[in-house]
Amino acid sequence: MKYNELQITSNKDRKRVGRGIAAGGGKTAGRGTKGQNSRTGKKLRAMFQGGQRPLAQAIPKARGFKSLRTPAQVVYLDHLNAFAGKTADNFTLFEEGYIATPFHTVKVISRGELTEKVTLKVQAASASVQEALTKAGGSFEKVATPIQKSAEKAAADEK
Repeated sequence: MKYNELQITSNKDRKRVGRGIAAGGGKTAGRGTKGQNSRTGKKLRAMFQGGQRPLAQAIPKARGFKSLRTPAQVVYLDHLNAFAGKTADNFTLFEEGYIATPFHTVKVISRGELTEKVTLKVQAASASVQEALTKAGGSFEKVATPIQKSAEKAAADEK
């Protein structure tokens, strides 16, 4: 057993200062000598910086709304030409290097031309992309974002 592994609680009494020399915390009572901080009744607000303009007052407030939603990963329409006659979903887009992770929302937006027939199975696609897909003979299917299995569940599923 190590000293830091001992299961004991600290039940030490607080130090009573200013009770004479014999008590050990007498005279200045740990406040040092002289100055504003040594005086009794010393009450300064938390932001007080000796009369200097406080930093928190000098910096502007962060206004507006900050969304906690992670933005969708963007794939462009002309990238889909690489999936000629195949299905493009989160995992195939990830394998080809078009998205960073297959477990976040993917949206396909219009850029360039689609020349190949592609079946698209992702979370979102713009109206112009859906139109281009049907024009090229492909289709779009909206699917839910894949959920990543934990390592423990994946190991249990393999058995």
